[in-house]
Amino acid sequence: MRLRNVKKAKERLEVSEHVIKEPFLYRGKWQEFFKNKNPIHVEIGVGKGAFITTLAKNNSNINYVGIEKYDSVLVKALDKIENLANLKLLRVDANIIDEIFASGEISLIYLNFSDPWPKKRHVKRRLTSPVFLEKYIKILKSDGEIHLKTDNEKFFEYSLKSLSKYFYFKKVSLDLYSEDLKDNIMTEYEDKFVKMGKKIYKLEACLKKTF
Repeated sequence: MRLRNVKKAKERLEVSEHVIKEPFLYRGKWQEFFKNKNPIHVEIGVGKGAFITTLAKNNSNINYVGIEKYDSVLVKALDKIENLANLKLLRVDANIIDEIFASGEISLIYLNFSDPWPKKRHVKRRLTSPVFLEKYIKILKSDGEIHLKTDNEKFFEYSLKSLSKYFYFKKVSLDLYSEDLKDNIMTEYEDKFVKMGKKIYKLEACLKKTF
């Protein structure tokens, strides 16, 4: 996917109070940063921000951190934040997530429509590969969860298999829109894919006590 360059995106992110410039400084201190003991949920790959900003508006008792590595994408999420005190954005690559959060700091990780990286030589880049799962396990609480949505069946099957080693599944949906959507929050990609008639796959996985 080719990203459109947004003029002055980097400059806007650098001056915004909603974007944390040196997140490494808060490793192990995120509750102190948010000035409360509310649980912390992380979305990796925030896109244009509709999902995480809606969550933050609806759940003032939860702190949210959105991670995105592209300036031109993150700045679009920035436009939606308004003055949400329980939401901050990070312009970083997810492969250093365990350098930003300490052991047991995170309650839930959202993976929405992540790049499936279909080629075998790119397996390690998938956000549900063992490389990333080991990082998630480090930062999740003992009862921490991962929630994933995708339109890609093969990526979903791969994710089920890789997650099953460390997590048990609370929910697995092979066609989300054939079910009750009471609590579903739609992402921009999700809206696009549903209008195209694509199936949406979803899972909710909880960390096993032992593995």
